[in-house]
Amino acid sequence: MTTTPDVLALLERELPGRVDTAAEALEAARTDRSGHRSPAAPLAVVRAGRVEDVQAACRIAHATRTPLVTRGAGTGLAGGAVAGAGEIVLDVRAMDRILEVSPADRVAVVEPGILNGALNARLAEHGLWWAPDPASKDISTVGGNIAMNAGGLLCAKYGVTREAVLGLDVVLADGTLLRLGHRTVKGVTGYDLTALLIGSEGTLGVIVGATLALRPLVRGAQVTLGGFFSDVVAAAAAAQSVTGAGHVPALMELMDEATLAAVRAYVGPELGAALPERGAFLLVQADGAGAAEDGAAMAALMEAAGGAVTATADPREAEALMALRRSAFPALEALGTPLVEDVAVPRSRMAEMFARIREIEARTGVAIPTSAHAGDGNLHPVLVFGSAGEVGGEAGTAIPEAVWEAAGELFAAGLELGGTLTGEHGVGLLKRAFLRDELGEAQHALQERIKAVFDPHGILNPGKMFTPDAA
Repeated sequence: MTTTPDVLALLERELPGRVDTAAEALEAARTDRSGHRSPAAPLAVVRAGRVEDVQAACRIAHATRTPLVTRGAGTGLAGGAVAGAGEIVLDVRAMDRILEVSPADRVAVVEPGILNGALNARLAEHGLWWAPDPASKDISTVGGNIAMNAGGLLCAKYGVTREAVLGLDVVLADGTLLRLGHRTVKGVTGYDLTALLIGSEGTLGVIVGATLALRPLVRGAQVTLGGFFSDVVAAAAAAQSVTGAGHVPALMELMDEATLAAVRAYVGPELGAALPERGAFLLVQADGAGAAEDGAAMAALMEAAGGAVTATADPREAEALMALRRSAFPALEALGTPLVEDVAVPRSRMAEMFARIREIEARTGVAIPTSAHAGDGNLHPVLVFGSAGEVGGEAGTAIPEAVWEAAGELFAAGLELGGTLTGEHGVGLLKRAFLRDELGEAQHALQERIKAVFDPHGILNPGKMFTPDAA
């Protein structure tokens, strides 16, 4: 068995100047935005600057049977990039170049470390954009978006990450470089390994390049609607009436009573005074050539469902409404330690899911303020516990058992309603114990075998997605 000094010596010999063992660097890799923190620091952080660096790190990890965790900006909410004792952290943030933009083909080729927001700022110069729009777009990397199949506010109309990726360059566990997919609009040659790698959470390979499908920038005015409802079930029913009538809003975001109350307190008396004392909030936006007509029709549906609706085409007024939604997570952080979940259900059953959340909250005594991407049925129940600013210890152990039990009930309710454990955050550490509940034994076993084909020694992001005994 290769010892720790041997592994470090191999890394430093093959990757001079790229290996960071400073205590601060190792400590940072122990956690991400989920709040989970590994019980011990990793072995080293390799700061890759090119594909060859990734290949060298993978070859060493493979030969020495050393676990390797790929990490970008560390903004994940499922513990997917958390590294622990004896593990190599492969940091790809420095691989952040845009290698090509082709307006004729509506394609961009990029490295994984580029930030989502920075990419779109550059693409705007060509009249183009990459549609995935996670709330973390200004701080999250494209590689991370792809690894988790990230979603966001615009998914209902413009799709999730998988629908905007044509091809991937991937380094396997043994250092082999594969070029998957294509740069054509159509392509059905062989198995779709590109789709398999998207959302694989670093367990099958390391993404070192991506060929992205772009869209022309949306032209014309936007119409933004803010609707206040007596309760979240009424707001969810209004959202269902909008989609049921055939409208496809650019975004449709919902905040329940507890979330809106937290936002009211967070934004302060000057802004909070404009909000109702109680109730839920539904934010809807129409874009494109028919935005005015669509906006008016959706506003009428929201009013018919009991909402008090404000409609605006003024960018400043729209920004004020959008700011309410963006304040949700920091407002909840001010209340305590948040465990952010992301179950998704069919849009037609979203109101039922909100009702189930209220039942679980009442039965367990755990506060579960909830917001949602209402256009696609992706809910974000936030289980709040402890005091504001607390940081978890060993992954999972700092979360009280009552909170985990409430989370388990949430997952079960989502599955009973025909939904899924995670719409966009991924499985990571948080949901690996529940994976079999959704997949079933046969599919779970098949996925384990697929993992073994790509990574025979089980070194890539071990313990993520699958429980350690399964891996």
